[in-house]
Formats: sequence, structure tokens, C-alpha cells
Amino acid sequence: MNPIRAIAVALLAAAAPPLAAQDYPSKPVHVYVPSSPGGASDIAARLVSPKLAETLGQPFVVENRVASGGIVGTAQLAKAPADGYAIMMTFDTFASNPHLYKELPYDVVKDFAPIMLMVRYPQILVVHPSLKVRTVPEFVAYAKANGATLNYGSAGPASSSRLAFELFKDAAGIQVEAVHYKGGGPAINDLVSGTVQVMLIQAGGAIGQNVKSGKLVGLATSGRERSPHFPDLPTIADFYPGFETTSWVGAIAPAGTPRAVIEKLNGALAKILSSPEVKSRFDAQSAEIVASTPEQFGELIRSETVKWGRIIREKNIRVD
Repeated sequence: MNPIRAIAVALLAAAAPPLAAQDYPSKPVHVYVPSSPGGASDIAARLVSPKLAETLGQPFVVENRVASGGIVGTAQLAKAPADGYAIMMTFDTFASNPHLYKELPYDVVKDFAPIMLMVRYPQILVVHPSLKVRTVPEFVAYAKANGATLNYGSAGPASSSRLAFELFKDAAGIQVEAVHYKGGGPAINDLVSGTVQVMLIQAGGAIGQNVKSGKLVGLATSGRERSPHFPDLPTIADFYPGFETTSWVGAIAPAGTPRAVIEKLNGALAKILSSPEVKSRFDAQSAEIVASTPEQFGELIRSETVKWGRIIREKNIRVD
């Protein structure tokens, strides 16, 4: 080939968008959800998937893959072809599971490509009204004096609500025993009835409604800043500087998925999350829209993995 022609062909090839991005998607996309219907990641997936279909022109089919706490579904994603036709709406325990389970069939950093941290949910420290405490210092003083009579509820041995409360116990220097439930719903029901006395759990849904109705007392939220959904509540960090824990939902793909496909999905999600309709529906769940870059989400996964690894080792937390 003529050298000048060869250079021209190379330049044109470099300038053209990758074929994967041009054609993507050309068939339905499978959206794995590692939780049961009604969980935060399921709600997020079912909210954005129809919008992704409208934006990108192919169905985005939600599939709940909940076996073994979502580990089986996550492993299936890791082994799926890296072509963008299988993605997952994962959530915060994605970063803690490597330290809770001895042999995960995947590496959360190496086997996945972050697409976007979509939304963040503040967690809220709530107590039963019978404790007659209204502030974090009052609760900590009560727990130090009456720890043997207190139990905190968690949504399960591997749940973020358990890890968050263990982190709080460490910060506050208190001892409160855990009662583990099969999901947040039963735990919240027992908190309302007084069977357990305190929780640190994702704000929104039943928790938010029970706080606003007075059936539960909100003491503080767990984010770096006050939650716009609970503006009258301080943060736990106001009393224990540096304390921060939030629930989140983000989109991931198998490692090796073409960068152009990742960027196309990220751009579509950013557009969807900026729409007033979608923002309103997430707002009703007390969710705070983030719409991060892939790099920002990857950094969060790495930092959360380190943070939860430390607390899990120090507290010798095991999945029973």
C-alpha cells in the first residue's frame, strides 16, 4: 500500500468511534440485580432500565439473581462476555463481602468495570421512643449505663446495617448486642414494636415514615453532611469526627468491557438521573443522586473495601 494512503487509513480508523460503541446496544441488555424485589438496587434497576431502553433503543431486562446473598449472580456477571450486554446494579455490600466470605469466586476490583455510582442513601441512627433519648450523646450515655439490656437490629449478618452499627459502636465505645434478621423489613418491624431498641440503617421507605410519624426517634444521619431529607438531624460525625457510612447503588460490568461502551452507559445514566421525573422518584426514597464518573466509582469501591476490611478484622465479624 502507498505509504501516504496507509497513514490516511490509519488516521481514519483512529478517528472513527469503536464499532462496539457505534452498534451498542444491538440486542437486549441483561441487568442483574443481586437482591430480592423491593431492595434498593432492585428499585433503582427497575426505575432506570425502562429509561435506558428509551435512550439507547433496546430493552434492558431486569433479572433478580439473589442466590447466596447475590454472590452467585455477581459471579455470573464476572464470567459474562465483556461486551456490555450483561451489567449489574450492585450495592454497598459488594465492597464488604470479600472480607466476610472466605472464598468469593471473584475479585471485586479486578473482575469488574465500574460504570457509575448512581445514588447514595444516608443511614440513620434510630431508637425506640421508650428509651427516652433524643440525641446521640444521650443514647451513648444510656448505652454505657444499660448496654446489657440493649439490642440493635440488623438486616442480616452480612448487611450494611450490621457493619455500620459495629463501626458506630467502635467510635462511641459502647457494647450493644446484635439481633440479625432476614432483611430490613422484619428488623424495622421489631424496632417499632420495641423488641430491639436501636438500628443504624438506610434512611428512606419504612424507616423514614416511622421517624416522621413519631413511632421511632431519629438521632442522626451517617453521611459526611446533613441529609436534605432529614435536615433537622445532625450527623454522627458532629460527635465523632470522621465517621461516615452510607448505602449506595451503582452500575458495573465485567472487566474488559470496551471503554466506549462504559462511557455510553455512563452518559445515558447521567442523562436519565438528571431528569426531574427520575430525581423525584429517587427523592421519594430519600436517595441522593451522585451520577459519578467510572473512575470515581472505582475509587469508592477500593476505599470502601479497605475501610470495611479493617472493621471486619478488628471486630472479628463472621457470617454465621
